[in-house]
Amino acid sequence: MSTLTWAVAAVVTDAAGRVLLCRQGRGERRYALPGGRLRPAESPVQAALRDIRAETGWEIELVDLVGVYHLSGPPADTPAGRAGPLPDVLVHVFRARAAEVGPSAGPPPGCRLSWHAPSELPDEVTPLTRAAVVDAVAGRSGVLRETTWATGSGDPASHGGRAGAGRPPEQRGEAATGPSLRP
Repeated sequence: MSTLTWAVAAVVTDAAGRVLLCRQGRGERRYALPGGRLRPAESPVQAALRDIRAETGWEIELVDLVGVYHLSGPPADTPAGRAGPLPDVLVHVFRARAAEVGPSAGPPPGCRLSWHAPSELPDEVTPLTRAAVVDAVAGRSGVLRETTWATGSGDPASHGGRAGAGRPPEQRGEAATGPSLRP
């Protein structure tokens, strides 16, 4: 395991059941759930409320915890990026609703927000986002799931040396609760 980072994200839905996604940066970046890293002495709930408001401009209401997702680095034979190897991340993913009719402020530059039907997510969505949306829409809570950073081909189903590692377990022929997290 590389460096461990703690993060939060939320499957934020609107009254129509659509999911809010953020596409960071320019070019061919992937869509992801809004969220961010925990600060020192900050709880996952506090971080989720703060990060999602900062990233999207939306005030949200946290409903419950979908699960904890272990996002591991690419296989050892994958070259490190410019900033070195990707860290392992434990992501607390919450189910949330947009608490207002519209955002209280605009998103920061570089974050392109869009609403998507859960059944029609963009192809360029991160593996963690796809798994978390499937779990949230299915009403699951307390999920423990392994996923990997997207590398190389851009195919979320081909990472980590396991076929379909970025897809939800029911699409890989596994139990719906997924594999348990192990240190």
